[in-house]
Order: sequence, then C-alpha cells, then structure tokens
Amino acid sequence: MKTFYCDYCGGLVFFENVSCLRCGHALGFLPDALDVSALVPTDGNQWKPLSARVDGLYRLCENGQVHSICNWLVAAGDENPLCTSCRLSVVVPDLSVAGNRERWHRLELAKRRLIYTLLALRLPFRPAADPASQPSPLAPLRFQFIADMAVPVTTGHAGGLITVSLAEADDDIREKRRLGLHEPFRTLLGHFRHEIGHYYWDALIAGSPRLGRFRELFGDERNNYAEALQRHYKNGPPSDWAAHAVSAYATAHPWEDWAETWAHYLHIVDTLETAAGFGLRLHPKHPAKETMQADPVRATGRDGNFDSIISVWFSLTYALNSLNRGMGLPDLYPFVLSPEALEKLRFVYDTIEGLGVGQRDGF
Repeated sequence: MKTFYCDYCGGLVFFENVSCLRCGHALGFLPDALDVSALVPTDGNQWKPLSARVDGLYRLCENGQVHSICNWLVAAGDENPLCTSCRLSVVVPDLSVAGNRERWHRLELAKRRLIYTLLALRLPFRPAADPASQPSPLAPLRFQFIADMAVPVTTGHAGGLITVSLAEADDDIREKRRLGLHEPFRTLLGHFRHEIGHYYWDALIAGSPRLGRFRELFGDERNNYAEALQRHYKNGPPSDWAAHAVSAYATAHPWEDWAETWAHYLHIVDTLETAAGFGLRLHPKHPAKETMQADPVRATGRDGNFDSIISVWFSLTYALNSLNRGMGLPDLYPFVLSPEALEKLRFVYDTIEGLGVGQRDGF
C-alpha cells in the first residue's frame, strides 16, 4: 500500500480514511487512479476529487452511503451503485443479526486491500453482472460471506466464487483456528490472497504453456484433491515440508501449494510498497545484509527483478521481526524461505510479469 496525502492540506491520510484528521475534508478512494483524494461536494449528491490524477465527478459507493462500510468512489456516469470492490460481493451477511455489520465491514476492508493489489499489478479479473464488462474467458469473480449454520462454512474457491466464513471476521475464533491448525499466520487478508490464487491458477496456468513448468515445481494437480486434503488433515505435513514450500498447508496438494505461494508473493509486494511509500531505508551494519534503497516491485518505477525484490524483502523482515520482538510480540514474518520455495515464488513473479497487454486488460 502506497502512502497517501490530503490534496487540500497535505496531511498524511490512510487507505481506509473517510475524512482528513488535520483539515476535516471528506476523503474517498479512486480505484481508477489508485489514489485517496480530498473531495468537494457538488450538486446532485456528487463529489469533485481534488486529486490531479482524475477529472470529472464521482459519487460515494452505496455501501458507504447506506452502511458506512466503504470509502471507495464510483464515477458519476457508472450506472452501478456499488464501487469496483463492493460489486464483487454477491452474498453478504444478514445485517439484522447483531455484530454482522461489523463483521462484514472487516471482510470488506480486507477485500478492498486485495482488490487494490490486483489493480496495482494490473491483474485481470472479470466483474460479475457488470453491464460494462466485455466477453472474457475469465470466470466472473464473486465473493460470498456466509455465517455458520448447522454445518460450518468452509472458506474456499470454486469457478470464480470465493466463499469466506463470516466467523473468520471474529478475532477470537480465527485465532483459535490458527492455533488448532498449527498455522503461524492466519489473517482475513491472507485468506483473500490465498483464495484469489486459486482464481488465477484457473486463469493463468490451467491449459496454458506454463502448465508444464508448474508441474515441475509444484507437482501434478491431477492427483485426487479430496484424498490429498483428507490425507493432510489426518497425517499432517511431511517432516521436511519447510525445505519445499512456504507453509505446511502448501504440501497438501499442488493447487494449495500454488495458492499459498501466490498469497505469499502478494504479502511481499504489498509490504514492500508500504515500506517504500514511507521512505523507509535500511542501512544494516552487517556487511552480508543488503541495503533497502527503494521499492523494486510496482510497475510505476519498478527498478529490479525478482532477485532484487527478495534481497530487499529479507532486509526488511530482519528489521520488522526485530521491532516486534522489542515489543514482546511474535515475529511479523514467521517464515523461512528455502531455495525450492523461492523458485516457486519466482514462478509466480514470472507469471505476473509475463502477462501481455491483452491479458492485463482482461484477456
């Protein structure tokens, strides 16, 4: 996430802000410009952004106006009342149930961070039921947030539909599941990044020239998926899993290995952009450690390849983990990347970087 500033007073503002804490100006996020802009009201319930990156009028997303859970803007000429992110949610929680609005808000916050990264990396996705969308081989991308009833809801992906259990929005439940499943890292944003990995396996790997290399690195996805998961939950990961994958769960099946690796790459690029946006520079005294000089990831000013991304990432995680330990907190980055895991991450990087213009525009 890059750093944002109020267009009116220059104060630091954040991705989720709806007003500037310094000057009080209303704020909204412009998905077509990837910018948080100060807003000036006009007639007809519309707003004029002060951002120099856009021209024209916008209105607030309906979920922001009605439910106060969204700060994204919609172009005045767009007939859809929902923003680029909210229109992807086809099933939302029952808001008559106490606490569900807050749970929905947490889910949408995490989803908007995911969509920001997809837009920043110019990864194609097809909105569902969007009259402006063109014919595309991509499955419509949809999200549904469902509460547990008689049977617990399983978070997962199928044919472009990403299901997230509403219970994951409760910190205590998510932490209990994290400990029960022996996961060092379990967050709402992590769920979204993992499940979108399955979407992009279908879009970018299945039936493509990349499939052969995928099988060399991750294994044969034609192995029975249900049996593989059952075996993983019964027996656990192999004892040497850390030598082969970014997480223990990644060893369950090649599809899960890909999704975990994809999510990990999104963790890296987003955190690096945040650090660079704040002007963070690392000058470690140890001569074996690389110096972090800039953000090597984003298309706007990319200044390096995968190797430079990883060298900067290692430098940053050394500092972040040490800061957390100084506060008595668990490591922010509780992972060790083996050479084999790094090659899988390189494959994700190469897949994204290898997209042509037509593919980045939605195939």
